[in-house]
Amino acid sequence: MGTEIYQGLVEDLKVSIHGSSIVFPSQQTERKSMFLSNIDKVLNFSVETVHFFQSNKDFPPQTVAEKLKNALAKALVPYDFLAGRLKFNPETGRLEIDCNAAGGVGFAEACSEYSLDEIGDLVYPNPAFAQLVSKTLDVFKPGDQPLAIFQVTSFKCGGFAMGISTNHATFDGISFKLFLDNLAALAADKPLAINPCNDRQLLAARSPPRVTFSHPELLKLNIPLGQDSNPGVFEATQEDLAFNIFHLTSADITNLKEKAKPTSGGRISGFNVVTTHIWRCKALSCDTGKNMERLSTILYAVNIRPRLKPPLPPSYSGNGVLTAYATASCKELNEGPFARLVEMVSEGAGRMTDEYARKDIILLFPDINEGCGSNSSGVNVLVALPSEEMEKFQTLFHKLLASTN
Repeated sequence: MGTEIYQGLVEDLKVSIHGSSIVFPSQQTERKSMFLSNIDKVLNFSVETVHFFQSNKDFPPQTVAEKLKNALAKALVPYDFLAGRLKFNPETGRLEIDCNAAGGVGFAEACSEYSLDEIGDLVYPNPAFAQLVSKTLDVFKPGDQPLAIFQVTSFKCGGFAMGISTNHATFDGISFKLFLDNLAALAADKPLAINPCNDRQLLAARSPPRVTFSHPELLKLNIPLGQDSNPGVFEATQEDLAFNIFHLTSADITNLKEKAKPTSGGRISGFNVVTTHIWRCKALSCDTGKNMERLSTILYAVNIRPRLKPPLPPSYSGNGVLTAYATASCKELNEGPFARLVEMVSEGAGRMTDEYARKDIILLFPDINEGCGSNSSGVNVLVALPSEEMEKFQTLFHKLLASTN
């Protein structure tokens, strides 16, 4: 286990864009409108990721850019919606994707004056990494916003970064990974790793609408406009947030799972024990004063693909993740037992049944366990808190990890 704190980050990667273009599907695709589920619709915002690659003499950045551009054109055939545009359907009153193939996706080639070694740790969230992702390109007309833009940035060392900006309505994390797997396969002149299922109607809300469960995770605060008495942490504090990376080794996760073992047996997931550990540290790092009865609620993502009846195909390309929750008092979180707290997190995921999802959530609105073998290096947890809370969090992180309860 460990904590990593970084100082002196490179603030300007000195990135220059030296070429931009639009990539279209390599074959003609069908013109159609794609239905978006209610989960897709509320995720109409951009998600940006950066992927770093060390230098390889067989694949210099220029070759990589050409291969990626060609592979992308091929990928836009099975992923035809990615080359389309969001539009509002006045007849249905719904947001849809116009799969017109005429818009295409953006592609930019850039270079940095640094080598990968010079910009420091590539895991730590350096704000300068934003320079490795293009949010818009001059090749598009004003007001024309593509659903995806790719940027390949070469470094002095011969390494490169692939920055991708996608509209969240197109993918969730699971389907985005499948897209990258397919993109890699096409770049290697191989067939698709898996054929995507693009039928978003599979997550259409049931009719007639009927909400049958309470939903604390969807609590709406009725705050009059201009009277934000309870703003989020990023708006509530004038002080800078401290960013730390807390590392849990595979041995740490195994120990947490041992502490969480119920007397009746049963499977304990790595995700649940890590989530519970972070929950305790965050809740108890706040200034609770003497009010240990204060309730703390944690929200976490649950993949609903296998939980529906019938299950969604693993290749489902849309958003198939919902928010689960667990609530406990600070006293419970402080005193444990840890096994019961893990059980609460597990129960939150267990609520994600077909009825819960289809009748309620869809209307309204990767498991760590698999990587904890001997060959796993564990998991990194990124935490952003005000400095005073971060100090308490760090103390609790190590203290609770070492405790027997």
